[in-house]
Amino acid sequence: MAAVTSDGDLRTDGADAAAGLPGASGRSGLFGTEAGAATPEAEALPAIPVSAGALIFDRTGRLLILKPTYKTGWTIPGGVMEADGETPWEACRREVREECAIELRRGRLAAMDFRRQRPGNPGGIRFLFDCGRVGDEILAGVVVQPEEISEYRLAPLREALGLLRGPIRRRVRAATRAKRLVYLEDGRPVPGVGAAA
Repeated sequence: MAAVTSDGDLRTDGADAAAGLPGASGRSGLFGTEAGAATPEAEALPAIPVSAGALIFDRTGRLLILKPTYKTGWTIPGGVMEADGETPWEACRREVREECAIELRRGRLAAMDFRRQRPGNPGGIRFLFDCGRVGDEILAGVVVQPEEISEYRLAPLREALGLLRGPIRRRVRAATRAKRLVYLEDGRPVPGVGAAA
């Protein structure tokens, strides 16, 4: 089986059951049966991966970014939404807690990005929450998940944008420029969507 990372990359590592991915253990998933077989309702619906990420800043405005162990480049905290009824905000909070031991208490939906399916990439929907500025005491307690994250850093936004991978870079740039929710497709604004009619 495969996993989709927070910036839309397909990851196959054979550790699905250990990672608790839906369907890996034969448990019931969205419209699935206990044995993992899809019902007719599930076969009629498109399977669209959904993930959620967090913008977390320190008091000076530097962005928390993470260096994944399973791909090149940098990303932000976040990951795939579970198929057990988890909401995007719940997924964001869980992934941040798992990846860096931060317990998020608030967030504002800053961007929603639809990524088209391509060969080797399932596409999907990405939610991005602006979780604001957190105190030094919280950031001092960051503990990364070593199986997935090799290091973290706080970087000024311009520097962070230069380090982030393309899709997530476009999403973060659009979200930090706007003071309202932005709708994106492949990380880019869509003409006529979101502007006052």
